[in-house]
Amino acid sequence: VRMNTCFASVDLTKASLSTQIPMATVKKTVRVAAAQMTSVNDMMANFNTCSRLVQEAASAGFQERFDDTHLYNTHVVIDDTGMIQSTYQKMHLFDVDVPGGSSYEESSFTVPGKNIVSVDSPVGRLGLTVCYDLRFPKIYQQLRFDQKAQVILVPSAFTTVTGDAHWEILLRSRAIETQCYVIAASQAGKHNEKRESYGDTLIIDPWGSVVGRLPDRFSTGITVADIDFSLLESVRTKMPIDKQRVSIDL
Repeated sequence: VRMNTCFASVDLTKASLSTQIPMATVKKTVRVAAAQMTSVNDMMANFNTCSRLVQEAASAGFQERFDDTHLYNTHVVIDDTGMIQSTYQKMHLFDVDVPGGSSYEESSFTVPGKNIVSVDSPVGRLGLTVCYDLRFPKIYQQLRFDQKAQVILVPSAFTTVTGDAHWEILLRSRAIETQCYVIAASQAGKHNEKRESYGDTLIIDPWGSVVGRLPDRFSTGITVADIDFSLLESVRTKMPIDKQRVSIDL
C-alpha cells in the first residue's frame, strides 16, 4: 500500500476545509506544509495517523475502484475532522515510453476522470490536479479563470528521468501562467526494484519563485511556506491577465 503525498494547513487548528470563507475575510498570510503524509506538531500522532491510515487503506483496497480490473487515481481533500470534502479523479493518464527510462501504461489499470474540481478552504480556493496533469496547461487555466483557484495542488510521483528534466520547470510555469500558489508534494526514492520517484517537494508563489523546498529531494519530511494573499492580489492586479485574455478559435 502506497501513501499518497499531501499538503496541510498548519496554523488554522479550529478551521475546517468545509468552511466557506470569502477571499476578503481570509487571513492575509497563512502557513502551509507540503509533506509525504499529513503532518502535525506531534511525532507520535503523526506515526499513529500514518499507521492507522495504512491499515484502513489495506482493508478498504486503498485506491478508488471503477470495476474489478480498473481504478481511479483520486486526489482526496480531507478536513480537520476527518471528513472528505472533495475528490478529483486524475484526467490525464501516464502512457509513455520514457527516453532512457521505463515504459508505463497507466491506462491499463486506471480509468481517467472527467471533471475539473476546486474547493474552498481556510487557505483559499484550492484547484485539484494530479501528477501527469502538469503537462496539460488547459486544466490549470480552467481552474484559475473559470473556477477562481488561488492555490493549486499537484501531488505527484514523477520518474527520475522526467523529474530531472521537467519537474520544477513545469511547476513554475503553471504558477506563473495562473498567478496561483502551487503546492507540489511528491513521492520520493525507490519504491521497489522497478520503480523510483524523483521527489523534490516544492511550494511556488504566483510570481514563479520557489518559496518552499525540502533540502534533500529524497528525504521524508515537510517543507513549510506562507501563502501570502496580498502578494497574490498584487501580482494579479499589476498584471491583469484575467482581463486581457483573448478567445482564440482554432
